[in-house]
Amino acid sequence: MNCRAYCSIIKILTMRKRTSTPSTSIIVTTYNRPDALRLSLESMLRQTVAPDEIIVADDGSTGDTRAVVEALAGASSIPVLHVWQEDRGFRLSAIRNRAIARASGDYILQVDGDVLLGRHFVSDHLELAERGFFVCGSRVRLSPEVTRRVLSDEHFRPTLFNMPLSFAANSLRSRLLRHWMATRYGRRIDHLRGCNMAFWRDDLIRVNGFNEDLTQWGHEDGEIAFRLHFAGVGKKSLKMGGCVYHLYHPEASRSGEQRHLDELERVKQGRISRCDNGIDKYLKQ
Repeated sequence: MNCRAYCSIIKILTMRKRTSTPSTSIIVTTYNRPDALRLSLESMLRQTVAPDEIIVADDGSTGDTRAVVEALAGASSIPVLHVWQEDRGFRLSAIRNRAIARASGDYILQVDGDVLLGRHFVSDHLELAERGFFVCGSRVRLSPEVTRRVLSDEHFRPTLFNMPLSFAANSLRSRLLRHWMATRYGRRIDHLRGCNMAFWRDDLIRVNGFNEDLTQWGHEDGEIAFRLHFAGVGKKSLKMGGCVYHLYHPEASRSGEQRHLDELERVKQGRISRCDNGIDKYLKQ
């Protein structure tokens, strides 16, 4: 082992938090999948480090979803809020902005309503929380069969032995490797998982949140990542920790993807940091 590598390891092992632990809001997006949402919310309530609040960002679901949220909120010591908007098609960016505007936490943990959080999800993310950076985590994509087992058997949990081998490494935890890999894997801005990200709330507000002109599937996470990058916010990747387990579902239609790709390219070419149609309208309410 050379001297540089040795010094890096010693620095990681002895590192202290650069700032005090921020208050955290988990924002979980959903649309008419109450069975998955219930399991996702339950996994948030089993964290080794509890979030300060959970916000369900609901893109127009029916009453079944509201019933799930109200039941969990009634049983939880953690505040569980339900932010709903009328169902007028796919408006993921808008409901995320509404939830961010409502959030009281300094640090936003963003997940989807069809993922189960590992028990150390919050604590692993907080280890990497640093001013001037956003974080993208990993996922394990569960097979249809494992997903059926998870949804039908409340005692069944994904393990290394029932997940695809190609994703098994994502479920491993190592504090040493987590910190060593954070910036090395964070160099690619467009290597993202929108179902597992973390931001400082004021950074999101500075770039005017998610771009609500993106109203089809895909690339809204990449678009905001590049705008944050052009605003001077760096990226870290959370490996060897903070994993989520993604329940299987058929892929969404990509019929409008090209328009989103065109907008992403416009942001990259123009080095644009702030969108026009964003979160500011909700902050004024």
